[in-house]
Parts: sequence; C-alpha cells; structure tokens
Amino acid sequence: MQTILVVNAGSSSVKFQVFGIEAGRNLKQLIRGGMDGIGVRPRFRATGSDDSLLVDLQYEAAQVPDVPSAVKLAGAWLRETQKFELVAIGHRVVHGGPTYDRPVVVDRNVLANLERYISLAPLHQPNNLAPIRALLERSPELPQIACFDTAFHRGHSDVADHYAIPKHLHAEGIRRYGFHGLSYEYILERFREVAPQLADGRVIVAHLGSGASMCAIGKGRSVESTMGFTALDGLPMGTRSGQIDPGVLLYLLAEKGLTPEAVQKFLYSDCGLKGLSGISNDVRDLLDSKEPSAAFALDHFVYRVALYSGMLAAALTGIDAFVFTAGIGERSAALRARIAERIAWLGAELDPAANAAGALSISRPGSRVGLFVIPTNEELMIAKHVLALLGADRAAERIKTA
Repeated sequence: MQTILVVNAGSSSVKFQVFGIEAGRNLKQLIRGGMDGIGVRPRFRATGSDDSLLVDLQYEAAQVPDVPSAVKLAGAWLRETQKFELVAIGHRVVHGGPTYDRPVVVDRNVLANLERYISLAPLHQPNNLAPIRALLERSPELPQIACFDTAFHRGHSDVADHYAIPKHLHAEGIRRYGFHGLSYEYILERFREVAPQLADGRVIVAHLGSGASMCAIGKGRSVESTMGFTALDGLPMGTRSGQIDPGVLLYLLAEKGLTPEAVQKFLYSDCGLKGLSGISNDVRDLLDSKEPSAAFALDHFVYRVALYSGMLAAALTGIDAFVFTAGIGERSAALRARIAERIAWLGAELDPAANAAGALSISRPGSRVGLFVIPTNEELMIAKHVLALLGADRAAERIKTA
C-alpha cells in the first residue's frame, strides 16, 4: 500500500502518523506515534491502526536532548521496523510568512525562504525545517510538502491584518498572521459533520494546549485570531507570555540591560503558566498543587480566555458555538467548566454531566451557544493536503504528456 508520512515537530515534542492511501483516494491511519518529554523525561510511543502498542520506550534526558535527536530516533525506528511504500512526507511548518498561503512542495529554494522566518517562530521553525533539510540530503527524490499554520488565516480583512504602523512595514511582512491554522482547519471540517447547522455560523475555537490560541470563524473562514506576528501573542501559554505591552520589552532592554536574545528566551521559555506559578507549565501539575501561585496561574489563564472570547465575539458580531480543542481543551473538564462559567454572558450554558464525561456536546439543551469538545488532528489535515497536492501534480504531468 502506498503511504504518506506526516511529521509534526513542535517546540518540545514530535508527533507523526503514517497514512495508507486506499482505493478512492481515502486515507487510512496505519501508525500514530511520537516522542514527548524531550530533554526531561523522553518517551517514545507508537500504536497501530487498531490501537495495538507497537513500541513504548523511555530514555534518559541526555539521550534525547532536543527535537532533532527525537526526529532522528523516530525515523530510524520507522525505517528499521516498518516496510511501507512511502510516496511523500508532509510537514507542519509553523510560519509561512507573507509568501506561502497554501501547501507547497519543498525544494532547496523554498527551504531557504522558510529559513528566513526562523526569528518569527524560534521555538518551532528550526525544528520544523530540520527533518526537511535532512531528507533533502538523503532522499531528494522523495516529495516533501510543507503545510503552514499561518495559511488558514491569510484571508483576514485588511483591517484585521494590519498593525497601526507605517504601511511599508506591513508590505515587508510585519502583519497579523495567526497560527494553529492546521488545527482550526481540521476542527472546522469535523464541525461540519458534528453540527452542520452551526458550521457556517459564528464559531469560536479555543486551541488550548502548551501553545494556546483562539480563532473566530465566520461562514467557514478565519475572521480573527488571538495570535499575530509571532506565536507569542494572545493567550498566556505553558512558558510563553502571551499578549504584553511593548513598553515592558523596552523596559527590559533599557532598564534591565537584557540583550534581545535574553528577552526572546525570557518571553518564550520563562513566562506563561510557568512564570506565573513558579511551579510548572503543565496544567495537570497546577491543578494538583495546593500552592496559591498555582491557583493564581490558572485563574489568570481562564480570565484571559474569557477576555479574548469577548474580543472574538465582537469580531463576529455574536457567537453561535464555542469549541474546545488541544491538550487542555480536550482533557481538562475543570478548566472547561470555569471558562464556560466566564462566557455564560454570551449565552453559553454548560451541562456539567456531559462536560465531566468528555462528551462531544457539553452544552445544556436550549443553550443559545453550543459548547463542544472536538479532538484535533493536525496530522490528518496535513495528509489530506499532501494527497491533494500529489493529485494536482500528477494531473499536471498527465496534461503535459498528453
């Protein structure tokens, strides 16, 4: 069976899936796996299509110190233990800049262009590009397709897209991009199946994980996002600050004497839930903790989610549905309940029993705003883009040779 490998290299984890291409161009998941706890408690795990365990290994931190080493280890396991007819590899690439608004086959020129955006996504872009670069060297004949987290938001209006800065800077690429677009694209597609009567209405999707953002979707298109020029903006995250007054950065530079590199590390690695609590960037640890600072960090997170809900509702001029997704959104009934309570003024009424059970729909019957929990699947979305792009390329070749 021909297969597509999807690689999703994040800031502190690597996920991958292998999809078989069935008759009728349907995709069947064959393997799902990944490495988390990189540099701390690395664990490599993969399951088959029937959820059977294929591998479950733990490593010392020094054995898997960073994402590139995790990608190398996962790639070696796939080559040594799995025999597939691999036809293409799809990659999640966080930042497509002003150039890329749709998936693209990567060659050396495209890779060089994408390297220009490393400073805009320093936690992600290098990890996204490292396996692409390695495969270009080892297997240049194998098609690699980059799918961008920014692409879903590229249809924003000019008013939403601009900062209040001189236009020549916008032309150079300083604009509000938005991120987590592959997740939002998948959620929208799945939402059309779950609630077709609401999918073309006014929907807020909350992608709440270690990286967190929210998106306003109207008539099936991204209207506004909490993230902007970089993946630092908007909600507080596991270790990232979220929205912050630019004056704070000037103060850190001028008064505290920090270098730009130190400020970057501070904003990406020492803030968010970790900075607020002084304990952990993991919501599970904070929920279990008795420390007042842990409770404060969660209070702050819930408050900011509710605050941005109001902003996004204003962008949509109302709201018909609210969808929770990603690690926190999918797994933390406690935080879903607290957020739902905060946005009750928008017309959301939570069903506590459905929420505790992790049901697909968690709003009370008659709630003016539907509340939903939909697991995301960025890898499947990438595989669909790869399949579509391969089909378009093959059609073009048939036309050329006809």
